[in-house]
This record gives sequence, structure tokens and C-alpha cells, in this order.
Amino acid sequence: MAAQRGKDLLLKLDETGFGNFITVAGLRTKRLAFNSETVDITDADSNGRWRELLAGSGVQRASLSGSGIFKDAHSDAAIRSRFFAGENTVWQLAIPDFGTVSGSFQITALEYAGNHDGEVTFEIALESAGPVSFAEVEG
Repeated sequence: MAAQRGKDLLLKLDETGFGNFITVAGLRTKRLAFNSETVDITDADSNGRWRELLAGSGVQRASLSGSGIFKDAHSDAAIRSRFFAGENTVWQLAIPDFGTVSGSFQITALEYAGNHDGEVTFEIALESAGPVSFAEVEG
């Protein structure tokens, strides 16, 4: 895969719940992280006293974060209302020439900031709230 422009990494929200995804904000930075907890099954008989992990047993999760500016009052309201309601909403992250990550996420942090001589910015953090799927770009 050749180098891609960071601005093409898009965070989208299924605003209606019917699979109609809209780009909700002008994010300048975005980050997607996948993590898996481990289950340690090491005991006194472990080979050479090396740690042993139980395959397929840890809890998996995905985290999305970003910062930028809101596109408009509608996208600001869509995110803010979901944060204060503590809703789990379907989100999508489009990764150019790679694929799309989709799943239910909850907004876990929403921060606003601004300088006296600049625009209002925000930071958002989302944590997976169920299974996350990956759809590879065909081509």
C-alpha cells in the first residue's frame, strides 16, 4: 500500500441507525487502536518458567480518537447529545485503500478548547461497545 493522505481517514456516524453514515466533524488528527487483554495461565510446570497465555480468551477492544473542528452546528449537536445520553452508536472509520472499520462505540471523552486568536477545537475519544467489523477495500 502506497502512502495515504491523513485527511482521507474519515470518522463517520450512523445518525439514523439505518446505515446512513455521515462525516460528522472536520477532524485534523485521527487514531484507531486495537487492543486485546491476555489471560495468563503460567504455572509451576510451564516450560522454562516462560509465561503462557491462553489463546482466544482475552477481551478485545477498539479505541478511536481525534481532534479538530466541527463542520457545523448539526454535527456538534449530534456528537454532544450522544455523549450526554451515554449512547452506544454505530460509527465507521474509513481508511483509504485499506478498508472500513465499523461497530458500536460510546463517546468516553469530549473536550473543547480555544485560544483568544483562534477557532474552537475539540477532542473526542470513543471506546468499542460491542463487536467491531472490518471490510477490506475491493480492488
